[in-house]
Amino acid sequence: MKIAAFNVKNLGIKKVTDQTVVGYICKILCRYSVVFILEVVDKSGRAMKKLLQRLNSISSNPYSMTSSRPLGRHHYKEKFVCFYRGAEVTLEACHQYEDNQAGDEDAFAREPFILRFSCPTTLVKNLVLIPVHTKPEDSLKELDELHDVVGVIRNKWKTDNILILGDFNADGRYLSKRKMETIRIRSQPYHWLINDTVDTTSSNLNDHTYDRIVVYGRPMLNSIVPGSAKSFNFQKEFHLNDDTTLSISDHYPVEVELKMDPKHDGLRGLKTPRTGGPSPNTGVFHLSSHLYMCPLEGAFPTQQILTVFIRHVIFCSCDSNTNRKRTEEKSSRAKEEEEQGPEEKSSSSSSSSTVQPDNCSSEEKTHSQMSNTLTDMCKHTHTHFYIYTHTHTLNPFHGSHCFTFTPVRLLHIFDTLSPIDYEVEQINEYRLFYLNTFNTNPLYVVQ
Repeated sequence: MKIAAFNVKNLGIKKVTDQTVVGYICKILCRYSVVFILEVVDKSGRAMKKLLQRLNSISSNPYSMTSSRPLGRHHYKEKFVCFYRGAEVTLEACHQYEDNQAGDEDAFAREPFILRFSCPTTLVKNLVLIPVHTKPEDSLKELDELHDVVGVIRNKWKTDNILILGDFNADGRYLSKRKMETIRIRSQPYHWLINDTVDTTSSNLNDHTYDRIVVYGRPMLNSIVPGSAKSFNFQKEFHLNDDTTLSISDHYPVEVELKMDPKHDGLRGLKTPRTGGPSPNTGVFHLSSHLYMCPLEGAFPTQQILTVFIRHVIFCSCDSNTNRKRTEEKSSRAKEEEEQGPEEKSSSSSSSSTVQPDNCSSEEKTHSQMSNTLTDMCKHTHTHFYIYTHTHTLNPFHGSHCFTFTPVRLLHIFDTLSPIDYEVEQINEYRLFYLNTFNTNPLYVVQ
């Protein structure tokens, strides 16, 4: 489950109504189960409502939203806004930190808006997120003060599962490395997941590490997928020029992934459409709008995302007897063709090509379409798909030779058109990918 913070630079109605900009913002946000947006300048809340509507219009796993009040010392104020997927997490509580400690009042320009989530699908079952957007000139004091914020939350909610994320302004002229080491959250038991060499800015003028992710304690650190904390370079990912990139933001999101609970049986309340049909452009059957398969483990290269339509045949609805019968029929036809003369064979072949479709059931036609499409995909991409069925028997896809079955890359493909009785144990070690960022046909896959 991915969590992120993204400073979207003066996010208000102007950006949300710019179709190009908001389109890319939604592509970025859809990568995450929970994402904090920083630097939201939307006093009325109208812009964020529009953004939520746009986000859910392209996501089959809908988001909910919560927001802080406008925060700031003077006329200029910002909000912390959080989008989260209700099928994966439950928002248990919110706490607006009150910056009124005796002798240290008003340490924050924007007091943290702290959220506590229940996360049934991950190893860590409850999680506290503390978003940060420091005032650059005061970043040293504000970051040091976060230690006191953590103390308040640990006492209030009796948990050590705390993750601090956002725009720390912790680099460059705002904060030297020498001064950084004096900050209380810089030492144990805090762990900084974004190191000092990561570029979190989209500007070509610097490569500063302004944005960070910090976790409290070793147990929380052990709940993080190793190496998953990073910035997401959307300029490179979407092949954007500098002007378009900066129109979105001068920051990259920073993200981290939580380890999944191997004992959990899936997402709650996730619904996918029960209808499917052929795409008018490709003839490929598709289901929901934004669930994709990634054939390469842990990577989402746009050029290698393959779209596969799904029907129960892909999950091998035919039992082994049916498959054996089809194989025998195919062998019998081949033997008959060998015994025929050239003219008879040509006539038979011609007849077969015109008559056979009418003799096939609609399911048989669908099976054939699927096999051909998948074969073409493999030929064009040089990708092998390794597919098991819920009955632990391999689907021969009508003798298609391009599929190699091996446990090295095991894909459990779920049929969303009809219920499938599958063993929960089969999917425990695989992850569900949501890639709502590609204009391709979708499916529901656990890898």
